[in-house]
Amino acid sequence: MPVVDVLLSGQLLFAALVTGSLYALVALGLNLVYGTMRVLNVTHGDLVILAAYGALSGWSLAGLSPLLAVPLMAALGGLAGYALYRSVFRRLLAAGSLNAGRLEGNSLLLFFGISIILQNVVAMAFTPNIQGYQYLSDVYQLGNVSMTGNRIAALLIAGLTCIGIAVFLSHSVAGLAMRAVIEKREAAYVVGVNVDRVQSFSFVIGFATAALGGVLISMLEQFSPFSGFPFTIAGFIVIILGGLGNVTAGLVAALLLGVIETYGVALTSANLRSVLLYGAFVATLLLFPRGVFSRSVRH
Repeated sequence: MPVVDVLLSGQLLFAALVTGSLYALVALGLNLVYGTMRVLNVTHGDLVILAAYGALSGWSLAGLSPLLAVPLMAALGGLAGYALYRSVFRRLLAAGSLNAGRLEGNSLLLFFGISIILQNVVAMAFTPNIQGYQYLSDVYQLGNVSMTGNRIAALLIAGLTCIGIAVFLSHSVAGLAMRAVIEKREAAYVVGVNVDRVQSFSFVIGFATAALGGVLISMLEQFSPFSGFPFTIAGFIVIILGGLGNVTAGLVAALLLGVIETYGVALTSANLRSVLLYGAFVATLLLFPRGVFSRSVRH
């Protein structure tokens, strides 16, 4: 296909929007957790895949519609995040409060260990083989663009969720408190913001959005217990490009990443999808270490 036809393809644009919206959803929780606590959650992609297996189990064992599993898995993810914060990370944050570098290092090691455990537990429970299922696979035609029902649903749910959380962060008291902690933690504490409550809420949102993203992704592609790390990398790319706590800029950055991946694969090969993703990660770190859309944030 000529390059011009690829660039003007409505089909590829739709695919890029779907991919970008899912990346935005996955990155959203990662952004809030790291922004409020400086905790490096490298397990985030594994949570996405764990929720995907939850949706697969509900569909294959009980005939539960993945769309009905969306709020269920999001609620379970939020509860898991709250429990993990209260049982482990509250103490870790208190111990590392005087040394941000030590806190990041400890959280990285802890989450890395959790990641390995999750991957192997899921592999033992579901086998390490690639799995998937078909749901809402009927094709709808809009002009020259073919759209499956599952991709339309994923785009709408992910996009509306991200927009809703962006509005929440910009216009609610709890959202403004969260943004205050992200931008200047000490000042937020001085003016009376309940930092502990903000941190626990960030964990709840982070885990809930990861679980929600996992259910949506399970409808679109096959997955294995070890396929979560690329979603973690995609989340970090979005954070670097958009900046900490800047959800609106994160949406733009995620859509940009979706365009890079979708059009890059179309112009090269599907086998280079991982190369494009990790290449974008390295290029982002080298060229935009403070983000393209980010504001100056001091702690």
